[in-house]
Amino acid sequence: MAKNKLYVKNQTELFKMSRTKVQLFTECPKCFYLDTRLGVARLGGLPFTLNNAVDALLKNEFDDYRAKKEPHPYFIESGIDAIPFQHEKLNEWRENFKGIHYHHEKLGFNLTGAVDDLWIDNKTKKIIVADYKATAKESEVTLDADWQQGYRNQMGFYQYILRGIGFDVDETGWFVYANG
Repeated sequence: MAKNKLYVKNQTELFKMSRTKVQLFTECPKCFYLDTRLGVARLGGLPFTLNNAVDALLKNEFDDYRAKKEPHPYFIESGIDAIPFQHEKLNEWRENFKGIHYHHEKLGFNLTGAVDDLWIDNKTKKIIVADYKATAKESEVTLDADWQQGYRNQMGFYQYILRGIGFDVDETGWFVYANG
């Protein structure tokens, strides 16, 4: 890890804090300290090639409806009165290691993350955070497993960042779960 990515006590520049770092802190404060202060990171996980491919396909599909300013058929099926949100920075906000940023001066953090998609409610004009997930199983897809708490945390983190930079964000976020 590069020296400038380590947190130094009483540093004056904002420290970049991703949602995975926040998740690490909630799971293991000692691991968080080792990572952010000493540069000793946890072992990385396996790449999710299928998930990444599905993610890209869904983004492209929703982008088609964004360009047409029309609701995606999922919206109609699910009773969501929304269309994909158009913003000049959306592609940047989706990009890993760029993402969306909220400079939280009080905490001294630059909170950052890469959103999958944003929609806008046609009635309330609130921004809806959407996240794409993929799995392959015969049973019903839910978000009830303990390990999926990270998904809910991720959603809340992105909502917090968007509120921090001035967006009116809906309390409800949506997961589009593709099941192979």
